[in-house]
Parts: sequence; C-alpha cells; structure tokens
Amino acid sequence: MHPCSDFSGEGPSVLDLPVPTALKQQWLELATRRQFLGRSGKALAWAGLAKLMSGNAMASSGDPGVLLPHFAPKAKRAIYLFMAGAPSQFETWDYKPELIKRFDQDLPESVRGGQVLTGMTASQTRFPIAPSVFNFQQHGEAGHWCSELFPHTAKVSDEFAVMKSLHTDAINHEPAILLANSGNMVPGKASIGSWISYGLGSMNEDLPTFVVLTSKLPLFTNIQALSSRLWSSGFLSPEHAGVALRSGGDPVIHLSNPKGVSRELRRAMIDGVNDMNRQLHDRIGDPETNARIAQYEMAFRMQASVPELTDLSDEPESIWEMYGPKAKEPGTYAYNCLMARRMAERGVRFTQIFHRGWDTHGDLPNRMKILCEDIDRPTAALIADLKQRGLLDDTLVVWGGEFGRTVYSQGGLSKENYGRDHHPRCFSMWMAGGGVKPGSVYGETDEFSYNIAKDPMHIRDLNATILHLLGIDHEKLTFKFQGLEQKLTGVEPAKVVKEILA
Repeated sequence: MHPCSDFSGEGPSVLDLPVPTALKQQWLELATRRQFLGRSGKALAWAGLAKLMSGNAMASSGDPGVLLPHFAPKAKRAIYLFMAGAPSQFETWDYKPELIKRFDQDLPESVRGGQVLTGMTASQTRFPIAPSVFNFQQHGEAGHWCSELFPHTAKVSDEFAVMKSLHTDAINHEPAILLANSGNMVPGKASIGSWISYGLGSMNEDLPTFVVLTSKLPLFTNIQALSSRLWSSGFLSPEHAGVALRSGGDPVIHLSNPKGVSRELRRAMIDGVNDMNRQLHDRIGDPETNARIAQYEMAFRMQASVPELTDLSDEPESIWEMYGPKAKEPGTYAYNCLMARRMAERGVRFTQIFHRGWDTHGDLPNRMKILCEDIDRPTAALIADLKQRGLLDDTLVVWGGEFGRTVYSQGGLSKENYGRDHHPRCFSMWMAGGGVKPGSVYGETDEFSYNIAKDPMHIRDLNATILHLLGIDHEKLTFKFQGLEQKLTGVEPAKVVKEILA
C-alpha cells in the first residue's frame, strides 16, 4: 500500500523519505523506464486486441497478451472431484475377474519388471495376488463394468468416459498429488485451476473464478494432508489462486465485517486503500498492485454473493433426496457436491472438491465400503442434477486420484482382508459432460492391472485434454518465469486424448 499520509496523494510519498539523493534518483529513473516500457507494450497490445477481439474471453488479470479461448470450447466450466490417497482401480473401474483363480499366488517377476518399490513393501519376500472381494456388473447402454460399491454412480455411468491407462511419474503421495494438480512434483508451480483462471478469466465478477472445497472424512487414519499449494497460483498473479470455502463460521475468513463496521464504512475504507494503491501503481507500475485492488473489490462483492451461494433454503425436497441426508451438513462431500452444482449455475469457472482417506495399505475392504458409501450417492446426484438443469453439456466433471494401487497385497492376505501399496504404472479415472464422449473407454491394462497394455495416458495428457475441452491449447497457455515459458503440462511431451472427445 502506498505510504501517503492521506487519500489525496498530496501527502509525503516514499520519494520524500530520508534516503540518499543518488539512490532516490536511480529508483525514480528505474520506475519511470519500467512504466514507459510497460505502458508502450500495453498500448500496442490493446491496439491489436481492438482489431482481433470478437467476443473472446480475456484473462481476468487484464493482460491483453492472453487472448482465449484458442478455439471454440466444449465446456465453459469444470468440476474436479479429487480423491486424495489414490483409489484402488481393482475396486472401482478396472475389473479383473481372472485374478480370482490366482488368489495368493506370487506376482510373476516378469510382470513386476524390477520396478522400484516403496519402503512399505520393499522388504516383502512375497508379493501375493489379492483379487477384489467386490462384485462387478455391467450397467447402462455403454456396459461399463461398475463395482457394487457404486450402486448410484452406476446409474449415471453412461455419461462417463472411463480412462484405464493413466500413469504418472511419482510413487509417493505428495509429489504425485502435486504433479496431478500443478503439472510438477516441485511445490511453487501454478495449479490447474489457477491456469484456467489466468487463461479464461471470470464468468461472474461477484464470485471467485476458482473455488476449493475440502470434505469432512468418515475415517481418521492414514489421511493425506492437503495444503494450499495444491490450489496455489504459484508464479501467476495471486488473484488466480483458489479460494477455499470453510465448513464452519464464515465460508471465507474475515468475510463478515467486524462489530461496529457497516457495509458503507467498509466501502469507504476499500475506496481509500484502493486510491493509495493506484497512486503506487502510477509511480512504480507494478502489476501486483492492480491485482491487490482487484482482490479487495472481489472480497467486498463476496460479502453479498457468498451468503446467497451458501443459503440452501431454496433447494426443494427432491434435491435433498438426490444428494442424501449428509448434504445438509456443511463440509461433507455431499454438501460440497451440491455446492459445486450451485457454483456451476452461478458461473464459477473451476471448482475442486478434495476427498481424502483413500490410502488403503490395510483393511482395504472395510475402508473402501465406508469411502465409497460417502461419495457414491452425491457423485451420482451431481451428474444427474447438472444434466436435468441443462448444465452437463458445458460442464466438465473429472473424478480420480494421484495414482493406483498394486495387485499384490501389502502385509498379510486373506479373502476378507488385504491392503494395496502405491502403484504409479496404471490407474483409472473418469470424465463426464463438457465435450466428453459418453460411454467410451480409453486404454487397457494387462491381466494384473500392473502394466499398460494399450493406449497409455500420462497425467500430463489428462491435463492437456481438460484444457482442450475448455478451449485452451496447452502448448500456447504459457507464462514466462525463471527464464522458461512455464506450462501446466511442463516441458515433457503431452497430448490431447481425442478418442474420448465427443
């Protein structure tokens, strides 16, 4: 904030502070040169934009260098249901009935292929095959094989494109979750929601472009930690970071005015602070100052828009029947799915729901029953609700985790109890709506769901495909940082999986 003594700009500035004259002059020349070059570049860019712009969206940062979408999008918005801890593909979407015949047999060394194992199973002398204890049936016209753990989701599975050949580079949770969400295993990169906010901008100026919801858990052991770096804007402007809504108190911290502060007084305070920030920008030309002004304005508007968003009193009884009784409890996965639909209606560009507890190293059958029961009905309700409102056609819904699980059991094995270790070589996810080819299946795994047999799909390919459905060319959405044109898909090759596009 500009250190002026009043809002008029007539008070003492940083140039009036007792610093050496030579240093003051050098600082002023640098600021003036930076402003001149910046303004010149912006003037040229805006002149070109006036000729080129034909209803296309522009980044909410106001940067005319980012003119998107690159082509007509299939989806206007996206909802990402992220199952942190890595759901087992054997108990969800990769049906392997022949494994029953191989119960407790050692996984052939030729299949493992000398794979590096985690420290949790590296000392095992045996790798006994553990078939899933759950039954599968084909459902709908598409005939997707669905686990009995998902009776509700099975009813909407015709909307899905199931991807069975995902793979990733990381074998441990933290780097794998970072890679899935930011395209890099090193913290500090921009998240997928932030890239989409940067590229496409806002659809509703009264709500954040990127919203994050974390779900209360039915289990309280082996829970993956979640941190804001998963929805960080990284090197992008802070306005593109995900806004996390809380389940208790104000949905956003400090949303309510302090006691004795009226909305009118808050408006006057923000106007004064913004005026000082504009003076600072005029002197220095730092774009972060404009981002700060935009954030203050958004926070003020959210004081009215967020309470309306979170007031569910207008939802009919039929909706509560769809989502289930837990939807009335703030912070549950069911509540968050209903909130995601309400945000889709109101133009939130990217909503991400995190659900934890999927790290099933032991007691897998029991844990999977609890976890799947928690998400099954709300997930199906979200898909059906979007469809009945005409929103599914232009809303992309993504479901999945950071990697898969091993066919062999970790520790002991019985027909009633087993666990599975981390497995980055293959895992399953699905997408629905927003330009996805309904009823399709992409990729195959071998008979052990240990290696990919057909059509490998890296996690970078998934992110490239998500961007494509939103009208973004992943190769062209870049931001120069540390001497590199940064991209969500990184520097390694990535492709759009066109086989699952409608």
